[in-house]
This record gives sequence, C-alpha cells and structure tokens, in this order.
Amino acid sequence: MTHVQSMRTAREAATTEPGAPDDSAITVTTEGLPGWLGPVAQTARSVRAQQLSRFLPPESGAGRQSAVLILFGEGERGPELLLMERSGTLRSHAGQPSFPGGSLDPEDGDPETSGPLRAALREAEEETGLDPAGVQIFGVLPRLYIPVSSFVVTPVLGWWRAPSPVGVVDPAETARVFTVPVADLTDPANRATAVHPSGHKGPAFLVESALVWGFTAGLIDRLVHYAGWERPWDRAKQVPLDWRA
Repeated sequence: MTHVQSMRTAREAATTEPGAPDDSAITVTTEGLPGWLGPVAQTARSVRAQQLSRFLPPESGAGRQSAVLILFGEGERGPELLLMERSGTLRSHAGQPSFPGGSLDPEDGDPETSGPLRAALREAEEETGLDPAGVQIFGVLPRLYIPVSSFVVTPVLGWWRAPSPVGVVDPAETARVFTVPVADLTDPANRATAVHPSGHKGPAFLVESALVWGFTAGLIDRLVHYAGWERPWDRAKQVPLDWRA
C-alpha cells in the first residue's frame, strides 16, 4: 500500500502527528482505484490552485479552515459523484447543491496535515450518513477560497470503495442527498454558464432536478476538464441566478 508521509501541506495528507486527538492514521493511496479514476488521481498530483480557481486563500492566513469531500462512486449508470442540497434556511449558501463538507473542528487535528481529511469524512458522515470506513482517500487538491463566506477550502478526493446508505441526517442543514452520473455532468445538454446578479459568471450543471453552480460547479468543471472527460458545450447558453443566490 502506498502510504503518504507527513508533510506541511494538507494537499498530500499525513499520518497522525504526535499529540493529535485521533490515534488512527490517515492514509492517501491510489491502490485499487478503478482505471477511470486514474486521470483524476493524476490531476490531484499535478494541478495548481491557480488552475482550479481565481479565488485563492489570503496570504495573511485569514479565513475559516474547511474541507469538502469529492466522492466518486460506481452507480447503475457508471461513475457518479455524491452531492447534497443545503437547507433553504441556512445563512450561508442556502438551497445550493454542494459537496459534503464544512469547517474543521479542533478534534480533526492539524489543519496543515491530516485535519482536512478527517473533517471531510466527519462532515460527510454527519450530513449524509455515509460510513467513512468505505471511503478511500486517493488525493487532495490545493486549498481554494470562497470569498462570500471566507472559507479556505481543502477539496479531498475519495473513492466510494464500499458504498453505504446515504440520506438526509439533519433537515435543518440538508434538504436532500443525491448522486449524479458523470455521464450527465459531461453531457453538453446539461451544461450552461450561470450569471449571478452581481455580474459574475461561472460554469453550471443542470442535473437531477438541480442547478449546480458556484464553488461546487467550478470544481466539477475543472476536474472534468483536466481528467480529459470534457465534451464541447455551448458556453453562450446562460442561466440567470435568482437574486437570493
């Protein structure tokens, strides 16, 4: 098994550091991944933050440390991604489809090493009910920034090696949990450019009766592109976002 050595950035993960609140080691490995995930794993090893987003963490170190779990599975229609729709009553990103995730807690450990990995798995379990034991972490992307909420986000890549039942755990936080076939995400008919009332434009996906946009859509767009899965789509097709977005 490929075991990831300790280091000072969350991108490559770490084993448990001395004094960490959890005795279990966090391992990142590509062993046993299905072949179709190879390009995604390669992207995680080589991509730079600037290639994923123009919003990068402040050099001052300000921002709320957080993590999201980008979980790939194998469904009835082939490769798929796990997403959730946030409750419409939340103060931040209400009603928006997203990856499971949230802020780091002290018990997650060092934010510079394994903390984001534990946070991504913990938040996914709390929000969707998935069993973290069935998730194989195979890569970590560079930290990115969400200006509207001041989140510094570490995207953690996972392979749903042993799928478990998922669903809404707390309706106050999550409206629904669903999977999206990668084939639908790469279908040009489901792609568009979202236009925010502020004038900001970004990629969007119309899938599973949902409009995926913002940070989540941006990451999906870049992963699809660098994995070589992208198909030509009409970038002039625009979807205006509601003023509440």
